[in-house]
Amino acid sequence: MPADPVSRTAYQPGELAQCDLWFPPVDIPLGFGQTGRPPVLVMVAGYSRVITARMLPSRQAADLVSGHWDLLSGWNAVPRALVWDNEAAVGRRREGRAVLGHEFAALAGLLACKVILCRPRDPEAKGLVERANGYLETSFLPGRVFTSPADFNTQLAGWLEVANRRVHRTLEARPAERWEADRAAMLPLPPTSPPRWWQTSVRIGRDHYIRLDTCDYSVAPAAIGRIVRIEADTETVRAHLDGRLVAEHARCWARHQTLTDPDHAEAATAMRRQYRQSGAASAAVEVAQPDLPAYDRVFHLIEGGGGQE
Repeated sequence: MPADPVSRTAYQPGELAQCDLWFPPVDIPLGFGQTGRPPVLVMVAGYSRVITARMLPSRQAADLVSGHWDLLSGWNAVPRALVWDNEAAVGRRREGRAVLGHEFAALAGLLACKVILCRPRDPEAKGLVERANGYLETSFLPGRVFTSPADFNTQLAGWLEVANRRVHRTLEARPAERWEADRAAMLPLPPTSPPRWWQTSVRIGRDHYIRLDTCDYSVAPAAIGRIVRIEADTETVRAHLDGRLVAEHARCWARHQTLTDPDHAEAATAMRRQYRQSGAASAAVEVAQPDLPAYDRVFHLIEGGGGQE
């Protein structure tokens, strides 16, 4: 039989980065007595094999997009293409054609890069990040204890600085040594930071709280009856009324919790007291009683009133 040479996949500097979600098999304290296993967004640069990663509150599109921005801001550069599998929040392949979700289409337009969706059941198409997930699980996790998602991200960032200086077995070179050439060929970040990816508007009712994901966050009661603009990322939740900040909370990773700012609670108590006092004052006002027989006389319904019409 004639020789059948295999093909070798090689990446050019700045060409692409492969992305995936890794779910570390370890329980992370989330606060309020809850633990969980939040997803970790992992990105691997194709040419240099530099790894970057960050734990996110959820796998919803807004958190994934916000995580991309955080990681790419750390690189201070944007690969010309981001490779994803068929993660529901990213997009789907329909009739052989890749269709991005609304949030990721906006991200691709902002970054001026492509988002490539792999074919279903084709893990080899993003083998770099799949191997990086296994490397994180076998080399980063063992022997570590985490007190919070923030602690996880802090330890992970420190470990990645060391891991990216190791000799890569396939390349027989250090990813950090190839990084400058890789980054130099990438696209620049947009000149201005994008707005928060969680964005919505809502009218504040008497129950002056807003809901993000599964948690409720208090808003200054002065905003009751008004429409506020909610903006959030993986770290902070904010609400603005006519450009004025009326709420700011740290993002809660636990589920189904209520977070109240002490200043909001104090202001609400004062407003309730004022309402009760004004109500008591209104009750003390004497109101004239109507002369009900006058209606009968007008409509001639009493004796001597001129009869009925």
